[in-house]
Amino acid sequence: MPTAALRPCGKPGCHELVPSGRCAAHQRALYASHDARRGSPAERGYDRTWQRLRKQKLRANPFCEIETHCATLSFPEQLATEVDHVISIRERPELRLEWTNLRSACKRCHSARTMRDQVHGTWRQR
Repeated sequence: MPTAALRPCGKPGCHELVPSGRCAAHQRALYASHDARRGSPAERGYDRTWQRLRKQKLRANPFCEIETHCATLSFPEQLATEVDHVISIRERPELRLEWTNLRSACKRCHSARTMRDQVHGTWRQR
């Protein structure tokens, strides 16, 4: 099977050859700077109080409530491992711990929902 030609790292001035993107060192640096701008989970509203509420929600609703990407699987009721804010903390911080603003989600549906919101610049389920 043919492989793609190696190219210089995407970081200007770096001459490390990689299949695509950035070399490992510059990829780590990129993620580190992104994480520093985001702040810690607690700074973003995911503190100990949130962790307790999240566990309660997953106990009360153990299956995915979004079902946009798991419904097509052979086992439609996917176990929820994450809790989604219907209206994001960024948009309405006062609803961060509001039970009616939460829904249990499988990894697949939650990731797709988050990606869609980030790409479209919206933070609410429409």
